[in-house]
Amino acid sequence: MSVPYQRCLLAVAAATLLPVAGCNKPAPPVQPESASQPPAVAQVGGENIVQLKRTATSNGAKPEFLSATVLPGRGMNLFQITANVPGKGEVQVFASPTVEEAAGKLNGGELDQNGNASFSFGGAFLVPYPNRIRGKLSADGKTITTEWKGKTITLPANWAGKKPGAEKHAMHGLILADKTDDVKTETSPDGQTITGVIHAGNFGGYWPSQTDLNFSIALSGDAVEASITAKNVGNEDEPMAIGWHPYFNIPSGNRQQARLHIPAEKLAQVNNYDDVFPTGKIVPVKGTKYDFNAPDGVALDNNFLDDNFSTLKRTDGAVVVNVTDPAANYGIHIEGESPEIKTVQVYAPPEKNFVAVEEQFNFGDPWGKEWKGMDTGKVTLKPGQSVTWKCKLALFTPPSAK
Repeated sequence: MSVPYQRCLLAVAAATLLPVAGCNKPAPPVQPESASQPPAVAQVGGENIVQLKRTATSNGAKPEFLSATVLPGRGMNLFQITANVPGKGEVQVFASPTVEEAAGKLNGGELDQNGNASFSFGGAFLVPYPNRIRGKLSADGKTITTEWKGKTITLPANWAGKKPGAEKHAMHGLILADKTDDVKTETSPDGQTITGVIHAGNFGGYWPSQTDLNFSIALSGDAVEASITAKNVGNEDEPMAIGWHPYFNIPSGNRQQARLHIPAEKLAQVNNYDDVFPTGKIVPVKGTKYDFNAPDGVALDNNFLDDNFSTLKRTDGAVVVNVTDPAANYGIHIEGESPEIKTVQVYAPPEKNFVAVEEQFNFGDPWGKEWKGMDTGKVTLKPGQSVTWKCKLALFTPPSAK
């Protein structure tokens, strides 16, 4: 999605560096000294940073995840992930700054009002809505008002395009700067898991009912798995949608040759790439530059993307999007496992070395008149009901590199 910006540390001992014995053997995991050192900043958002770590086990023979850094003080942002890639060593899976740099931006200042800076890097979770919501702007320009099932909903007008007079709107949910309670970690034979809950209530007065959000992020060699369960703990019906905003790094730095696979038949047209408001028209991707259905993906080249893909094909029940970097012998599956995931937003500006792949429940502006009453993916939770968003990351080596 178009974004122009951006308790304790727990660690399992890093793998012991192994000498290379023979030029034909795979490179061992590269664990730079800096990777095992805790960041100078211990807290972000008033809560301790949590770093999940595991010991590399494959001796460089296959790709494996090494660590995951989570910011419980900022809506459980899954901020950084590292992995070992054969022949490449340790790589950053996400396009993120250092923790120290991030702490300076996640400061509640002008560029971080409503927590906006949280979705400018790493992997922010977007609840109770991802993407954009339009509505009537208040006189002071701070909120927009929209309607859901006859109920008025007022939301922060926290975003606008860059062009003069661009329409202010709500974007990316209401937990970007929230603190997480009951944060716990558990160690397994092959990694660690962090859990926590955000007692979101009525999301600061903006939502029709009360909500609890239970988070789980699990690190193992083969996968990083994230899930959020939203439960209506209030007395009124409420709309709910969940999404994620991870920026996937291109380790080689060669964006043009990086490849993208999106199993989608259709695309939501937008008015322009500044507002990125849907027109309500959904068109086939076949035969267009937006067709990324090829099994090995399509090269990004110099193409700009800020688009919402739909009519998704599933593999073993999951929406599997692939980002492949042939020059780095690197690939990652982004597997949306929840049946409620109806669209995938992809943001990839040609001047940046990342691809944001956002598996989410809904289309943009889900209550907009442009949809003419179409089901846009929002879930209705009655009191006591819950819904779970779940996504898994898995590494792979591109076939040509094996």
